[in-house]
Amino acid sequence: MASSSSSYSPCAACKFLRRKCMPGCIFAPYFPPEEPQKFANVHKIFGASNVTKLLNELLPHQREDAVNSLAYEAEARIKDPVYGCVGAISVLQRQVQRLQKELDAANTELLRYACGEIPTGMPVPPPLAPTMVSPTGPHRGNDHLIGRRSGNGGGGNYYQGSGLPIPYPPPWTSNPSADILGERKGGVNNL
Repeated sequence: MASSSSSYSPCAACKFLRRKCMPGCIFAPYFPPEEPQKFANVHKIFGASNVTKLLNELLPHQREDAVNSLAYEAEARIKDPVYGCVGAISVLQRQVQRLQKELDAANTELLRYACGEIPTGMPVPPPLAPTMVSPTGPHRGNDHLIGRRSGNGGGGNYYQGSGLPIPYPPPWTSNPSADILGERKGGVNNL
């Protein structure tokens, strides 16, 4: 009959290293017997003695994060020996940049839609009367989003593309009493 020993199974590290797993084994909490590949990867990349030194230098509450980082880096190094996890980070950064560009394009399209500009592929209703707005204040930050510039390009007049009059004075106009419909210049439907 086989000798009866305790039901304690050795951790993955001690099983891999073929040594007896003592009750105070530093690897036992972080390399359970159900995850033998986790320790095999860490051992292959960093070495068991280096991991032991590292874990002994850390405070107990920091060890789990350190082991998770080592395991992640080891797995990444096995998959990509040259770049490791840096390669994965680069791929994710490129993906974030691509998605940021898509988000910016969607926000621009949403802003155009909200400002009344109609995309060229859609039928345009006949305009009532084109409206000219003259920004005289210092704030011109988002003027390019409101409409198309008319005139000689030296500043001044903006054409509202939808053809509908603005029911309120624009926030960048320093003269709120200006008659928006009366400021038409450049031969555009003078009344």
